[in-house]
Amino acid sequence: MPDDPRHPGHGLRRDLDLLEALASPEAQRAGGLGVVRLARLTGREKSQVSRALKALAEEGVVERDPDTLGYRLGRRLFSLVARTVDDRLVRAAEPVMRQLSADLEETTHLCVLRGQEVLTVLSVSGHSFRAPGWEGRGVPARRTSAGRVLLLDASPDDLYVRFPEPSEVDTLPRLLAKVEEARRDGYARVHEEFEPGLVGVSAPVRDFRGRVVAALNVSAPVGRLGERLDDAGRVTARAAATISADLGWEPARRPSTVDFSGW
Repeated sequence: MPDDPRHPGHGLRRDLDLLEALASPEAQRAGGLGVVRLARLTGREKSQVSRALKALAEEGVVERDPDTLGYRLGRRLFSLVARTVDDRLVRAAEPVMRQLSADLEETTHLCVLRGQEVLTVLSVSGHSFRAPGWEGRGVPARRTSAGRVLLLDASPDDLYVRFPEPSEVDTLPRLLAKVEEARRDGYARVHEEFEPGLVGVSAPVRDFRGRVVAALNVSAPVGRLGERLDDAGRVTARAAATISADLGWEPARRPSTVDFSGW
């Protein structure tokens, strides 16, 4: 019988039910769900759900918030999914990122939006100062240049739903202003807003429909890039447009091929 616990796929199917619940709009709004709620949603005993979540957490597939004790989907799962679903995106981006990174002599990152976080799916370094550990790591979207360009397609209502709670760093009107600034300039910039001593720029990568599907990011210490931030933003925007063209994006006026000769 399909529901027999001895059936080979029984445990996997139950784990998938938990992951589906953690991917639901309710879980996204709440930032995670507790064992009691997950047991109710999946129709399982709390002890069974607790054991399953503990095993999934040990593998990085889910994460437990130490304050709320709620569970959310883990970064390892996001990284695996992103690398599979966005395989074409990564293939199109990597050679452009290598050229950009080599010419700017800075680390470049390809980022996607996952809930309230920006997830790095690929990093390419042009020098020995490569920042380690970014791939598969999530950071708050509203505090990063990548997050701001990834939100370019969002309406004010979308942003309110995604970020219902006020932030010590950004109020919603300030975030809207930053997103609008990125839309106007073609790239977003941060100057020590995410982390002291760190600056960065990001530009949107679009698919064949013109939808923002990723952000191309360059981050570096303020001492190396701070005075060249806008120049780096414009160069990064041209590189992002080249990736977008490879994905089938055809704007009314397609940007020219990336040219680093004036850098």
